[in-house]
Amino acid sequence: NRKKRLWLREKIEGRANSDYGLDLKKKKRILEKLNDAVSFESFLHKKYVGQKRFSLEGGETTIAALDAIINMASSRGVEELIFGMAHRGRLNVLANIMGKTYEQIFNEFEGTAVPDLSFGDGDVKYHLGFSSQVETTSGKTVHLKLAPNPSHLESVNPVVEGFARAKADILYDSDYDRILPILIHGDAAIAGQGISYETVQMSQLEGYYTGGTIHFVINNQIGFTTNFDDARSSTYCTAAASLVQAPVFHVNADDIEAFSQAMEIAMEYRQHFGSDIFIDLLGYRKYGHNEGDEPKFTQPNLYNLIAKHANVKDIYFAQLEAEGVITKAEADKLAEDFNAFLESEYEESRKHDKALVHDFLKEDWKGFRAGTAKDFEVSPETGVDKKKLLALGEKLATLPDGKKYYRKISKIFNDRLEAIKGDKLEFARNLDIYPYVEPYLNGIIVKQLQLRDLNLNFNWFDKEL
Repeated sequence: NRKKRLWLREKIEGRANSDYGLDLKKKKRILEKLNDAVSFESFLHKKYVGQKRFSLEGGETTIAALDAIINMASSRGVEELIFGMAHRGRLNVLANIMGKTYEQIFNEFEGTAVPDLSFGDGDVKYHLGFSSQVETTSGKTVHLKLAPNPSHLESVNPVVEGFARAKADILYDSDYDRILPILIHGDAAIAGQGISYETVQMSQLEGYYTGGTIHFVINNQIGFTTNFDDARSSTYCTAAASLVQAPVFHVNADDIEAFSQAMEIAMEYRQHFGSDIFIDLLGYRKYGHNEGDEPKFTQPNLYNLIAKHANVKDIYFAQLEAEGVITKAEADKLAEDFNAFLESEYEESRKHDKALVHDFLKEDWKGFRAGTAKDFEVSPETGVDKKKLLALGEKLATLPDGKKYYRKISKIFNDRLEAIKGDKLEFARNLDIYPYVEPYLNGIIVKQLQLRDLNLNFNWFDKEL
């Protein structure tokens, strides 16, 4: 599409690659979010040794990127963002993006009680959903929803799109600019699971359109224990983007400001064209598939390199220190304050002996309650006035004027219309629903002969209806 190509060319080539135009406030915000992401994972690793958490280490840029896109989205008319993702990094996203309390997450590591399952999210902590309202840096409030996701990784994709479409139509008058679906993929999963392709393939159809989705790939360059060149035929894991000719940004996870720029362009592109766009975050996975695995068994050379590699927060701090944006003392205080806060939340969580599980649909179901035995003692009135049903029937059996129809179609509709207007038993026959219709219609006397004409295999008696 020529317009899209020219638009992208202007956005990318219109500025020097070495300068992404971030002001001091934005740079400090990015460092703060990276500090939160890195410190949170490190804290969990120390407190819950060997427990599965599917850490984000090696891809912590995700937190700064999602924070940036929420703030950008709110300034471009988005009122709600709906996220879908698998396990990796989910706890970090819940804590540092969605606003789930650290105490609550620590309590889930500590807790042993079975939670209330009435809202359907009684699952392991890295599958749970969450809803919240957050205030952006510009002072606006946006609603965030993270859909719960079981172990099938990409299965959440159509769920998120369905949420977005339904809410757009019902709450936002089909103004898709006001609600944004974001799908966070793994590199092996987006390439290997067909539902990823199906979701993209259907994205531009009228019945499934959601105004464009931002696809965000946390690319570990390894799937479980499989190297990427053994995992797919395509060069990139984002091959599905070519189905709808969506742009793809491939960005080094250690180059924070380049990534921030990619997110900004992606947000503008989605709002401007209402189309999908992909961002491929090329990072790594610090530990194995989960924290109980030993990745050196299958990738010894790769993991020797990873062990020596600095985390993204330290890399970005070194850049900002060289630019004179922040001093080491300021950065150390930032880390110390956050770790002290995590310690206080950890101690608070240990005071509870039951897991505190948040119902991710709690706000949506506000005002509703679960049924009780007493509710079923009396049946509610469910009848509909006969005049309304007949009026509806006439509408359904009337073809629009000014068009030509096949004779058979016209006859079927005319027969139905005559039957409805005459309020006859014939109406039931035409709809092939006689056996299911209350047999007391309109005071007609039904004879055995009439029943034979209806071809009904019932031993009916003469009866006044």
